[in-house]
Amino acid sequence: MKLFGDLPPEMAGSHDASVVIVPVPFDGTSTWGKGADKGPEALLEASGQLELYDIETDTEVYKNGIHTDNPVRDLHNPETMVQSVFDRVSKWLERKKFVVLIGGEHSISIGAVKAFGSQFSNLSVLQFDAHADLRDSYEGSRYNHACVAARLREVCPVTQVGIRSMDAGEKQALKNVRSFFAHRMKNDPRWIGNMIDTLNDNVYLTFDLDVLDPSIMASTGTPEPGGMLWYDVLDVLHQVIEHRNLVGFDIVELCPNPLNQAPDFTAAKLLYKILSYHHSFGKNE
Repeated sequence: MKLFGDLPPEMAGSHDASVVIVPVPFDGTSTWGKGADKGPEALLEASGQLELYDIETDTEVYKNGIHTDNPVRDLHNPETMVQSVFDRVSKWLERKKFVVLIGGEHSISIGAVKAFGSQFSNLSVLQFDAHADLRDSYEGSRYNHACVAARLREVCPVTQVGIRSMDAGEKQALKNVRSFFAHRMKNDPRWIGNMIDTLNDNVYLTFDLDVLDPSIMASTGTPEPGGMLWYDVLDVLHQVIEHRNLVGFDIVELCPNPLNQAPDFTAAKLLYKILSYHHSFGKNE
């Protein structure tokens, strides 16, 4: 796989880099559009076209070093994948790196959050997603991508943003999460502040790309109409990173389409934008 941003070796070595990107090319439980295992490679390929100067923050965060790790490869089934992700992320956290994961289907977040939960106290998860993902089990697996939020809330509190699709059977599980539904967000100017109030001091961000509207992000396994747009998302991220300590994040569910590479670039740009915000506004920066 390519290095993120096509960076020169002196900016991409693991020893001095402040950021480590961990690709997890797993697509073992998705139930409609397949191809999320190709997501990390597509995002990294597109990242080579990024302008590494961020206009909004007037920064070049890559100068802090961004190391692209080897992909996690022990992906025989969801259970071994979760353990492998946990082990890999734990290794980098012990070295005090800021860890970013790129998927891969959403179930890769389970191992990551378990690792962050073992390292950070007072942690909460902020989940950007079109789907509630609160089934306790789906198609015989508790680690299915439709069960992600159910597993994450076993580690720490979960707040969801952009939800607009769920099964009636998931309604009971909503009492254990804070869900901000898309149809209500659009008419509530106070929702961002109310959402931030639900978060603990330390926040892990899991960003399922299907939270975005298909008009700008068609390359996902389960696209849903009525999603968030680019500057909607950036506004939320800016405020979260300014008011809470972002400890790490993932970007998942990119299913690349070779006939439309714009979503690949959007995912890469989003990753770099979050790093730029963290560098500029982060509480521990």
